[in-house]
Amino acid sequence: MKTKTSITLSSEILARIDRAIGPEVSRSAFIERVLSEYFRQKARRQIHTRDLEFINAAADRLNSEALDALDYQASQ
Repeated sequence: MKTKTSITLSSEILARIDRAIGPEVSRSAFIERVLSEYFRQKARRQIHTRDLEFINAAADRLNSEALDALDYQASQ
């Protein structure tokens, strides 16, 4: 379901939107598509940040295990 809303944009931004989309696409469709992409990217960044925190939290332990394995291999 779509809800009609009103936003205020500068004439420069409207002109740039109009040049980008041409007469085939409505401003509303373009703005909705841009915002949808923004929210998808934001969600991906949040997932990436969470994954990076998880990796960093385990890094010291994993690096220690890797060094132990390399020391063992070097002594053989």
